[in-house]
Amino acid sequence: MSGAFLAGLVAGYGVAIPVGAIAILILGLSARTSFRVGAAAALAVATADGLYAAVATLGGAGLAGLIAPVAVPLRVLAAVVLLGLAAHGLWRTWSTHRSGRPQAARAGAGLGTPGRAYAALLGLTLLNPTTVLYFTALVLGRRNSTDAGAVPAALFVAGVFLASASWQLLVAGGGSVVGRALTGPRGRLVTGLVSSALIAALAVAALLPG
Repeated sequence: MSGAFLAGLVAGYGVAIPVGAIAILILGLSARTSFRVGAAAALAVATADGLYAAVATLGGAGLAGLIAPVAVPLRVLAAVVLLGLAAHGLWRTWSTHRSGRPQAARAGAGLGTPGRAYAALLGLTLLNPTTVLYFTALVLGRRNSTDAGAVPAALFVAGVFLASASWQLLVAGGGSVVGRALTGPRGRLVTGLVSSALIAALAVAALLPG
């Protein structure tokens, strides 16, 4: 049983650690709003990873075949959502800079509350078909091991969730530190513009073949 939990930890860190659009979003949210908002976004990503690990554990070999036909449309949809978030972040950063009002005054807009951040990041992470294919491959690779049954499967999923949550919360904490270090209007402008540009670039990259 401990082997299943350890395998879940390894799998969770494997999918969480590579820096991508989701990590950049969490960093940006924490930097521009608060750690509470970034932590909510982080837990949303961990929830999605845990759900996908559970689906992969229950779904088995037929799961990859079901996802393959819609993998490309899901990538396009995820890219569109990312571009929308980049555009919204750019507009919000620029309008706040022009108005001269502190960012906190508009914290309730967009993803500036924990509830909205959680819902948005959960939906966005669930749009990534690569995650469920990753977990499916890992689960299928463990089919012949002695870790079979409901309890080991639950331990595997728990390990995935805890690994993903710990890493994403670390990312959120880093964004909070950056936010405190760049509290001036110019620092907020620079971080907002860079974040929007990176998210847009990652959205374009998601549309490229291979």
